[in-house]
Amino acid sequence: MRKKILFIVPVFCCLLSFNITGQTPIVVSESTVKVGIMAEEIFYFGFAEGDKMIFSFDEEKGRDMKEIEIVELPSSSRFLAGKTSKINNKEIQVFKTGIYKFRFTNNTILPRVCKYKIQRIPASAATQNFNPVVYNEMVNDTTYTFELEDYLEKIDTIFTNFRERLLRVEPSTITSGNKATFNFLLPPATIAWSYYISAGKEGLQLYEEANKSLLAVSSQVIAKFPYYNILCAVALGRPATIPKIEKGTMINFWIMDADNAALFNSGSQFSFIKNGKAVNDYSRMEPPKGNLHFGFTNDNPEAVNMTIKITSVHVNEIWATRQNKKMIISSRNKMILKN
Repeated sequence: MRKKILFIVPVFCCLLSFNITGQTPIVVSESTVKVGIMAEEIFYFGFAEGDKMIFSFDEEKGRDMKEIEIVELPSSSRFLAGKTSKINNKEIQVFKTGIYKFRFTNNTILPRVCKYKIQRIPASAATQNFNPVVYNEMVNDTTYTFELEDYLEKIDTIFTNFRERLLRVEPSTITSGNKATFNFLLPPATIAWSYYISAGKEGLQLYEEANKSLLAVSSQVIAKFPYYNILCAVALGRPATIPKIEKGTMINFWIMDADNAALFNSGSQFSFIKNGKAVNDYSRMEPPKGNLHFGFTNDNPEAVNMTIKITSVHVNEIWATRQNKKMIISSRNKMILKN
């Protein structure tokens, strides 16, 4: 069944006189409405507290309507008549100011044409000029829900200083060859790492002196990170300098992943992340993460003892759960009276 809602502008009768008892009826609306096949017609009017409503209805050909109902909003049915074609001066007492719905229902395969008249008798002169027109306005309803959400409570920065590695790189004159490699595994969530390599004791001495100088001016950082050192500063991109040795026992080095380390050892062509030739060297490196390798070759006539230092910086994310208050705003039409 389709439903049609009509907002009908009421017809006001001019009163020549009004007695204090409020017995002069005021016409709220008087009209003819066609109710379609298997359809409803609905319209709304407002009434003042103390009013006496008078309702009349007549189907022009005397054919029954399924229902005629008057409802005090929101849902209080004040009058219901079924299988009727005529209603004469039905009186309904209005106990409080409000909006009333008038519903005409047709459940047949023929339309119905209905004449109706709605009147009100005010309780006193104070409500004689009450405006029964029902207006529509858009209003916003605000509700709140609480949802559980994960949030990043804090991030801990962690420095990992790998155990210092000592690696002997033989010269090319021996049968076993002049190559040496070792691998290291970066911690998960590594954001940067750094290294220092030295082919002799002089490079180690330079490292220790540079580290001591940096720590002397880093007391606040050390208080928060007890394992802080110059390689931590290098990994973070902070000002930190370790002198480089220009002359001495040079060594060839490469940094590469596991697959290319295997190619390096077999003498095949390989790719690398970084390479160089130096007595000592250091640098900040960004991931690739995971299992990495240092590779060395020695072009010197004697074996070289390499020292390798590695530091990684990784973050530990601490997550927690909290209730999040979420505001939901929904719009709707609201019927109102303007009195």
